[in-house]
Amino acid sequence: MRSGPLPKIGGKLRELRRRRDLGVRELAARSGISHSTISLIERDKMSPSVDTLGAVLDALGTTLTGFFSDLRSSLPYSPFYTSSDLVEIGKEEAISYRVIGFDHPERQMLVLHERYAPGADSGQEFVHAAQEAGMVLSGSVEVTVGDQKRILKPGDAYYFDSRLPHRFRNVNNGPSEILSAITPPTY
Repeated sequence: MRSGPLPKIGGKLRELRRRRDLGVRELAARSGISHSTISLIERDKMSPSVDTLGAVLDALGTTLTGFFSDLRSSLPYSPFYTSSDLVEIGKEEAISYRVIGFDHPERQMLVLHERYAPGADSGQEFVHAAQEAGMVLSGSVEVTVGDQKRILKPGDAYYFDSRLPHRFRNVNNGPSEILSAITPPTY
């Protein structure tokens, strides 16, 4: 898996404080965190605990979630992925789910290259709050959605509300592959 640099939070924290026209000592008084600790955090000389950072951000009128989502969106990333960059989240021997764009800082969908061994079955029908679409690239896959069932071959596709019970089963003698997308990425 590719891993980029961890975001440095000090500069962003200092920017928020200055934008609010606060000095370090004033922020310390408002947050209950010592001015020396805030200074060390702003210079990236200290990694704060979640509680410490939360107290400082509360005093600045923002949240941990907002602070980090803004930081993540500014991280550099490549829009291209080699085969070795795809992160495996399945059981490689039966069903392989390789994620495309796993480390994208603002990923809002799950894109998978799925590979099913002969006879592989996703198991009991499952549900999750999303929409799901895919296309069979090779082999033959039996897809069950609610009370409907169909065998899909290369070029055949599906699109359904994932809150309906669904299941995938390779009915081919060899491996079968699907390229799929799920949004939001709840699976």
